[in-house]
Amino acid sequence: MENYTKYQLKPREELLELLKGRDDLFIVACNKCFKEFTAAQEPELEELLELAASQGKTVVGSARVDFLCNKTQTLRSLQVPQEARDVLAVCCGLGVQTLAAELDKSVYAAADSIHYTGHHGMALTKKACEGCGQCYLNLTGGICPVVECSKSLVNGQCGGAKDGKCEVDPSKDCAWEKIQQRLAAQGRLAELKAQPVQLRDWSKNDRDTLKDTAAQIRARRLEGYYGGVHPNEHKEYTEHLPLAAFPEPARVTIPMSMHAGAPAAPIVAVGDHVDMGQKIGESAGFISCCVHASVSGTVVAIEDRPHATRGTCLAVVIENDGKYTVHESVRPVEDPDSLTQDDVVALAREKGIVGMGGAGFPTSVKLKPPKPVDTILLNGCECEPYLTADHRVLLEYPEDVIDGLKLMVRITGARQGIIVIEDNKPDAIALMEEKLAGYEDLRVCVAKTKYPQGAEKMLIKRCLGRQVPSGGLPADVGCVVGNISTTKALADAVKTGMPLIARAVTVTGEHIAKPGNYWVRIGTSTAELIAHCGGITGENVTVKAGGPMMGFVQKELDVPIMKGSNGIIAVDTDRSVAQPCIQCGRCVDVCPMELKPLYFAKFADQENWQGCKDYAIMDCLECRCCEYICSSKIPLVTKIKAGKAAVRGMK
Repeated sequence: MENYTKYQLKPREELLELLKGRDDLFIVACNKCFKEFTAAQEPELEELLELAASQGKTVVGSARVDFLCNKTQTLRSLQVPQEARDVLAVCCGLGVQTLAAELDKSVYAAADSIHYTGHHGMALTKKACEGCGQCYLNLTGGICPVVECSKSLVNGQCGGAKDGKCEVDPSKDCAWEKIQQRLAAQGRLAELKAQPVQLRDWSKNDRDTLKDTAAQIRARRLEGYYGGVHPNEHKEYTEHLPLAAFPEPARVTIPMSMHAGAPAAPIVAVGDHVDMGQKIGESAGFISCCVHASVSGTVVAIEDRPHATRGTCLAVVIENDGKYTVHESVRPVEDPDSLTQDDVVALAREKGIVGMGGAGFPTSVKLKPPKPVDTILLNGCECEPYLTADHRVLLEYPEDVIDGLKLMVRITGARQGIIVIEDNKPDAIALMEEKLAGYEDLRVCVAKTKYPQGAEKMLIKRCLGRQVPSGGLPADVGCVVGNISTTKALADAVKTGMPLIARAVTVTGEHIAKPGNYWVRIGTSTAELIAHCGGITGENVTVKAGGPMMGFVQKELDVPIMKGSNGIIAVDTDRSVAQPCIQCGRCVDVCPMELKPLYFAKFADQENWQGCKDYAIMDCLECRCCEYICSSKIPLVTKIKAGKAAVRGMK
């Protein structure tokens, strides 16, 4: 594979000339991109440090930065000492321009861009570089006349500017006026006058063909929060289909672990008769939840059974008697307005209510946050492609969702409740806005569609502009985040007394014969659900529980629908073959947590778990944006999960 480095250190003679008259240096080097990635440090920084020392120069500091042209990441990580007078940048022209625009210092290029034309297609910076090998940035204060001037003039302005605007493109500032203003502010105009005129090599390709596309993608990438991706939505298969009752199963297999934390402990025995809504599993800790029978009938087995996300799990198998006799404990709350926070916490725990977006965190814990909160956010984004279950719940059960939200706002003492819905669901937005019109403390927030908008930290940042700290929780910024279906389940528990024993499930994908949305009893076989939808069509099909981004591949289909089973999808199998990392930076650009996923893959291969920890692997959402965009098709999330497991085991 070609070592496609994009820049190389300037020749020694040019560097010696550059160092003349400059001192108190800060030297920053970009870790090269577009090359096979290794964890080893690039040598150019040391070479320049040694050269500066040999010339008696004072270096007040130095730094290495990944993707220096990535303004967001660079400004977060780079700290230039005040005593630094001149900054030398070992990078391509994009990094020099980024630094020169953001630092209140004189910035000089110590390297030449090579083998490269146009925008950095991965970092999507607003800057551009022609890779012409005759860089003007040291002459012009870090403003490139080739790409900033409409005429690409390299020997001064044409005289046609009016009020600082270009005569060719009045929407652009005159590049040469900007150059002179910056150099004057830095006391460097004499340098410009002393330089000989350089002729432009016009044999290089033009960058304009990339400009419009890059501008559009850049705007979408930064909208609402940093990073994220825009996969094809494929919602059209089911978004228009109402929720239908799934035919009643002959038997149900109910796992004792359908939630985060400790599995429930079975409290029934083989041969027992159970009623619908009866508790069959007792919560086994603070982070745990009760489990209930979704049908009435006879317990025929209590044993390990296949599980959609954990391999196998202890489960209670119930033969359905078809009578659906309701257990005596299923009774509505007589006076809902009298419920205290502790009452609702106990109710949520007793009725087995958990987060139904996939994570399964016990709602009883969420409803009593460790810190005061002022906002309840309901995630109505359903940002995973294909899935439409929550969308249909919003459309068909808006009053239940609102009742659940009102209860959450009241018992937590929050001042407002907000339902966040992506703008690809205009019917749900219109309906909920109509339903909430009379409430002063409840409203809809419309969010631009982008994945992973529904992640708690992204939702909070997008809707409220608050940043959950590393390792922190939504309560740290005054929020509780809930799921649409979970909120309806809480309202059901209050209004009918029924535990969480059924949920909305989307069955969809290009390989499902008859996609649809269904109300499905917990414990129903996935295989039965797929068969009811006409079965799987075609070849080379992968079935996932959940969406294509964060869903779990199902190697066998006789696994039960659980509380977090929002969808079953049958899609084309990804036959990509992993290649070596080329350090293109795409994973860094799309990571909504502003991490550097390429390092996690490299460190996992090296079993360098301390490196994973140092690079904040535990902050990863496992949203799969990095893997989705990876040029080399590296299974990044698999490596990240291995890294997280190892970090958890570190002392």
